[in-house]
Amino acid sequence: MNKSEQLKHSEREVVAVTKHGQATIPKRFRDKLGIDAPGKVLFRETEEGEVIVEHVRSPSEMRGFAARSEATTDKPATQILREKREQDRDKRDARFSTDE
Repeated sequence: MNKSEQLKHSEREVVAVTKHGQATIPKRFRDKLGIDAPGKVLFRETEEGEVIVEHVRSPSEMRGFAARSEATTDKPATQILREKREQDRDKRDARFSTDE
């Protein structure tokens, strides 16, 4: 299967995987997740066994994060980023779970 095959009435798409383990993320999903090329994504497995693909922000996308009022705190930057990623993940998971 050389071309991606779109399944009717769903938010799923079948894509080919090369012998090197590479797969192309369909444009509509890259757009939806804000993934630019070149870029990075994170694959994580939920407790239910589902694999989630997440956009990993670049350092330039994170620039100015600490200057926002919600980030002005005595918390370590790693804790702030961890909490922000968790909030973003929860929002995204909620959005995708309502699409089903």
